[in-house]
Amino acid sequence: MKQPDAPILGAVAVVWHQGKVILVQRRNDPNAGMWGFPGGHVELGETAMDAAVRELVEETGVSARAVEYLTSFDVNLRSAGGRVERQYHLAAVLCEYQAGTPVPGDDALQAEWREAGTLAGSGLDLLDNVADVALLAQARWRDLRT
Repeated sequence: MKQPDAPILGAVAVVWHQGKVILVQRRNDPNAGMWGFPGGHVELGETAMDAAVRELVEETGVSARAVEYLTSFDVNLRSAGGRVERQYHLAAVLCEYQAGTPVPGDDALQAEWREAGTLAGSGLDLLDNVADVALLAQARWRDLRT
């Protein structure tokens, strides 16, 4: 695998609704079989907020409104020898649910609502940062509504 010249910009949709967030189980590498927020690459000329909403529809069929940037984080994929093969910088976008029932599409095996406060002990094979970002969304949503 050719090492990229720079980090790849991605966006994830953190959809908050009635104490739950939408998670998808990844179909493809990297991270096939693992659970995370719907998301993907930001296309040239697209904002990360727009990318998060687009990826959400593609991966789950759910529509939502982007509210704000929640946080960002880096994901480094390393070879067995420890060399960084890919680096992603992901913008986590807090989204307000509008309509739809999560169904797996595009690059997802499963898509479902999960309780934000119980992800850490859920037994799901979670991608890094998922449980922490879900709790951050819970706290931020509470702040926005008070």
